[in-house]
Amino acid sequence: MYLKYNLTHPFEHYLRFNLFSVNVLFMKKYLIAITIVFFTVEQSSACEICGCGVGNYYFGMLPQFKSHFIGLRYHYNKFNTRLVSDPSQYSNDFYQTIELWGGWNIGKHFQMLGLVPYNINHQESDEGVTSLKGLGDAIILMNYKVFEVNSKTGSGKNINQELLLGGGLKLPTGKFAIEPNDPDVASAANMQLGSGSTDILLNGMYNLRVGKIAMTAQANYKISGTNKDDYRFGNKFSANSFVSYGFNANKTTISPNLGLLYDNTAESKLQSAKVDLTGGSLLQGAIGVEFGFNKISVGFNAQLPIAQNFAEDQTKQKVKGMVHVTFAL
Repeated sequence: MYLKYNLTHPFEHYLRFNLFSVNVLFMKKYLIAITIVFFTVEQSSACEICGCGVGNYYFGMLPQFKSHFIGLRYHYNKFNTRLVSDPSQYSNDFYQTIELWGGWNIGKHFQMLGLVPYNINHQESDEGVTSLKGLGDAIILMNYKVFEVNSKTGSGKNINQELLLGGGLKLPTGKFAIEPNDPDVASAANMQLGSGSTDILLNGMYNLRVGKIAMTAQANYKISGTNKDDYRFGNKFSANSFVSYGFNANKTTISPNLGLLYDNTAESKLQSAKVDLTGGSLLQGAIGVEFGFNKISVGFNAQLPIAQNFAEDQTKQKVKGMVHVTFAL
């Protein structure tokens, strides 16, 4: 039986390079082991020094709608920085985003995703307080469904698989304005509402469901462009994995989930020269839950760092969080 394409399954974020070698009769046995291989995509707002990169994106888990959806999401992110050479120099950075997001099926093989963020950036440092509010960088992605497979385990449980590959653009809709000769150019660049550049996005998604257990994985690569101020944020690789268990309570579907999140960002450049103390890597753990009823989906998650390396350990990622409400169209 051919599994009907579902754009908005809450776990369509996946990529598995050796998918074709997996024996479907043993997927349940190895589900947890496979999950550990993947990590999750997460939007990384910038910190004062590290240059994690403004204008990154995070789609996360999609609601359980079979066609189109639209919704609102709220993101919270926090970084703390204190210089080892001069502890009196510090920065506490708070980043909030309210975004409109949506997804569309186009025929049987194409999937379009998009988001438009409104950013609220706040920085408290030894030099004072800085706040910026406004439109961020819009994202549009188009994925092609390479295949969709429905089979059964030896015990008769359904196995569903889906692989999508695609790409898109991050558009320079957010404001970017710096003084290139500023000695704190990295700090100024990372407080901007957008990157000021058009970036190329490459994307792969894989979904596996065995009975009520689901595993998702996604890999992404962002190729950053150079903006009008000759500043270029570093390219970024992200990968993800979530595992979940879904059950029904009355007319509500409840899906608790656990995940791992990994990002690796290259150094930023100004006029082709590397900007000191930019780039870095981050591994996080995530816990969340999704609720679905009728044409409404509500969910939230929280992420905490497991390992990180920003600005020679002078910058620390703190807690991240996300809440959404989404509607089927």
